[in-house]
Amino acid sequence: MLTYTMDVEKGSIWQRTTPSQAALSQPYVVTEAGLFYGREKFSTSRGNKESYLIFYTIEGCGQISQGGDTILLKKGEALLLNCRTPQSYGTYKEAGKWHHYWIHADGAGVKAMEPYLIPDGKLRSVHIPRSTRDIFESMLGKLPEETTESALSSGMYVHRILNRMVRSLLSENTEHGNDHKKTMEAIAEYIRLHYQEEISMQDLLKKAHMSKSYFLQLFRQYMGTTPYNFLTNYRITQARELLDLTDLPVSQIAVKVGFNDESNFSTRFSKITGQSPMQYRKSAIAQNQTS
Repeated sequence: MLTYTMDVEKGSIWQRTTPSQAALSQPYVVTEAGLFYGREKFSTSRGNKESYLIFYTIEGCGQISQGGDTILLKKGEALLLNCRTPQSYGTYKEAGKWHHYWIHADGAGVKAMEPYLIPDGKLRSVHIPRSTRDIFESMLGKLPEETTESALSSGMYVHRILNRMVRSLLSENTEHGNDHKKTMEAIAEYIRLHYQEEISMQDLLKKAHMSKSYFLQLFRQYMGTTPYNFLTNYRITQARELLDLTDLPVSQIAVKVGFNDESNFSTRFSKITGQSPMQYRKSAIAQNQTS
């Protein structure tokens, strides 16, 4: 269900396009975009939409609500919203206006940014450079062409905007920002040094000195994955090196990199590399012989 009050000033822009097969195959797919000079009564309430929505405020302030969260989007701030769950947004009444760019986009590339920009499903605003406005303008200029080239360009504009949002988020100078970054880097280094040992979540939490949920959020933010996956991937990296450079049996390599069970090691290795340990070794030997 969709209800809205289109209280916008003259000069507002609303562009729509139907993506071609070429566009749909891309990691970033744009379906709608615009620049709204929202007045006091501008508002939208929606049940769901198979899309993500990017907002960027240039004047005034917007109010976005979803899943019990409400956030004010001030001048210079951007936000990513997953429209697959009910949401509402509009002009913050005390501001009286909300001038903002917006983009409806979808695809694997946008989804990959969700853990950073919507951590644990919570709305999150982020300051981005003022020059980002030029990227929005360029995309609004390309979208109406509806060619393969314009679809690819629009997708790349979305990528640039989201990339700026994530980079700004990671570099925000909050009260504890630098300390948190150093803590996560120290935890990652601890994992690298002790990957051959059994490492529990409790071990990591004792070193981080924070709650489990906050620790997991920060680790994913700074390292791009969970501590468990980071440890597993590092172990697999070390195993690949041993398979490449030694003739140790797979069972010994499994133990040497921290897996007590050869079967579990082989399963994890195959899932991550797409080959069994023996297949990987044979491929490495064949490659070395031809190089």
